[in-house]
Amino acid sequence: MARGPVGQITRGTTGTNRLRRVDRWIARHPALRRSTDPLVIDLGYGASGVTALELYARLVRARPDVEVLGLEIDPGRVARARTQLAAVRAGETTFPADARVSFARGGFEVPVPDGRRPAVIRAFNVLRQYDEPEVAGAWTAMASRLAPGGLLVEGTCDEIGRIATWVALGTDAAPRTLTVSLRLAGLQHPSVAAERLPKALIHRNVPGQRVHAFLSALDAEWDRAAAVAPFGPVHRWRTALAALVDGGWPVLERSRWRLGEATVPWEAVAPW
Repeated sequence: MARGPVGQITRGTTGTNRLRRVDRWIARHPALRRSTDPLVIDLGYGASGVTALELYARLVRARPDVEVLGLEIDPGRVARARTQLAAVRAGETTFPADARVSFARGGFEVPVPDGRRPAVIRAFNVLRQYDEPEVAGAWTAMASRLAPGGLLVEGTCDEIGRIATWVALGTDAAPRTLTVSLRLAGLQHPSVAAERLPKALIHRNVPGQRVHAFLSALDAEWDRAAAVAPFGPVHRWRTALAALVDGGWPVLERSRWRLGEATVPWEAVAPW
C-alpha cells in the first residue's frame, strides 16, 4: 500500500507578504546561489499558494533559473493553489505568467519528481503545532531530501511578518544558526521574538536556558542604546548588536544587521 504524505495539516493561516524576511535571507544564501539545480520547496504553504509565488518572485532576482515547488498535505489546498497558478498563467495577477512554480501533495517526506533533490527547503509556521520531541524527526526527514550543500530553513513568524525567527540546518539535520528578524520601527523590546521562536526553542525561554540569556542580553543592550534612538531605529539596533558582540555574544552576518536581523550560532542558544 502506498504511503501518504508524512505530517499534519497546518492551520493554514497564510498571509500575503508574511514571509518576506526569511525569503530575502534565503535569496542571499550560498545554498541557493551556488546550487547546480536551484529547486526550492515551500513546505506546508497553507490555505493559499501565494507564499510560493512570492518566494519565487524574490529568489528569481538572485537566481533567474530558480524553481519553486509548493507542497501541502491537504489535497484541497493543492487544488486551490493550482487554481491560483492558472490565474497567474493567464496574466491575471502581478506575478510573471511564466513563473517556474508548481504545486503538489506532500509532507516531510518531500516528494520531488525525477529524483531531484532541492537546494533549499523552507518550512515556516509548520512545526508550531507539533510537540517538541517531534521536531528532530521532522528535521531529519526533511534534511535527508536535500541536495549536497543544501539548506533547510525552519521557523515561525507573526501574522503580518513583522516578527520572525528561523533555524538553518544542513543535510545532516544539525542546526547551524538561529536568526531573529524584527521590524525595528516601533519596536519596544527585541524579546517580543520569544513568542515566535521555533518549536525547538519556544519552551526553553526560561531562566537558565541559553536562548533566554540571549534575548535578555539583547533587551538590555537595546535599552542601553536608547541614547542613540534619535538617529533612528536601525542605528539603535546596530549599536545594540555591536555591544552584544563586545560582551562576548557571537552575532554573525553584520551586513544584515541594518535589516533588523541578528544571527547567532546554534551553540549560543541551544537547549541544555
